[in-house]
Amino acid sequence: MKKYYKRENYLKRIRGFYNDASMIKVISGVRRCGKSCLMATIAQELTESGVEDENIIFIDLDKRGFKNVKTQDQLEKVIDERATAKGLKYLFIDEVQNVDGFEEVLNAYRLEDEFSIFITGSNAYLLSGELVTKLTGRYIEFEMLTLTFEEYLDMKKFLGKEVENLTTELDHYIHEGGFPQALTYDNEEDRRKYIDSVIKEIFEKDIKRRVKIRNVSGFQKVQQYIINNFGATSSITNLLESLNRAGISIKRNTLVHYIEILKDSKIIYECKRFDLKSKKSIGCAQKYYLSDLGFWFATNTDNRINYGPILENIVYCYALSKGYKISIGRIGKLECDFILRDSNMDYSYVQVSMTIMNDIKTEDREYAPFEMIHDNYPKYLLTRNDPIQKRNGIKHVNIPEFMADGKKFD
Repeated sequence: MKKYYKRENYLKRIRGFYNDASMIKVISGVRRCGKSCLMATIAQELTESGVEDENIIFIDLDKRGFKNVKTQDQLEKVIDERATAKGLKYLFIDEVQNVDGFEEVLNAYRLEDEFSIFITGSNAYLLSGELVTKLTGRYIEFEMLTLTFEEYLDMKKFLGKEVENLTTELDHYIHEGGFPQALTYDNEEDRRKYIDSVIKEIFEKDIKRRVKIRNVSGFQKVQQYIINNFGATSSITNLLESLNRAGISIKRNTLVHYIEILKDSKIIYECKRFDLKSKKSIGCAQKYYLSDLGFWFATNTDNRINYGPILENIVYCYALSKGYKISIGRIGKLECDFILRDSNMDYSYVQVSMTIMNDIKTEDREYAPFEMIHDNYPKYLLTRNDPIQKRNGIKHVNIPEFMADGKKFD
């Protein structure tokens, strides 16, 4: 039996629903982040817990033997041929969007109360709202990301690769990104080629099949521009101006449409700004972060590390993987990199800096937003590799150690 690296961060959230026949489990996330392997891991755990093989039905609609399954009747036939066991059956369907009208089929099996259903598929489709309408809310979504730094270290050990000191490993992680398959390649050029192929696959399978893009070249230029400028505060207006200066002529509505496509396909995440004084969201300015830094390094030849936006991106994705809702905080004229809100509606504040050791002005600048916040929620200053400071109850931590231990912001 093939051994899979266990993504415990997600498994522990799903285990409580393994035997739930009333809810369809939807595993979403950027293409190639590990959704199929997660489902295979769940199937293995069920087998290890005593579930008989005949009660586990695994259908990958991209693989030989299932690629021609395109209609509701064909999907039903494939499931019924395999659903002969008594008792609760565990139905796993990968790339479910390949079947037109799959929602009605899944809902029919859900109503029989004999199937615990797990699905993955194209994000541009699963997140389009059609599931919401056709499955009438009887599903629960588990969003996966590529490997966090914590998982990156664990998977290297799982693959038998050498793990160096944490700061060095953080720099490796920055260059290599967190796509699980990319980690299996030893050659940097091979990793770049693999991630570039992921971008092309997203366009061909998640975008082109679902969305009409008249100007493919224009879309790809916008995509590359946003990837190149991740982590920068931007609005639609200044994005349009910047694109025009770069020789990319595009209408406002088209740009908004392209950004929505990139968000639906999980290439980018949008992080909105929040005013701490008015307690209102600021709609005209936001930042876009990459779902994986590999997208940037695979499409650029410059290997120099600009730690500012890169460390912000890593912290953003890490917080997202821990289930936090994230905003950028504005306090008067100052900005706090992130305001995090957990499931209990408790907040924490986060500043990210490469270092605060350059001079006292740098140190004061990073602490200044915190000193204007007068509530008692935790405040974190994250740096790459600084001597730990103590100042006004603010928690100063270094990113590699904090994330390697899988800590939360509490």
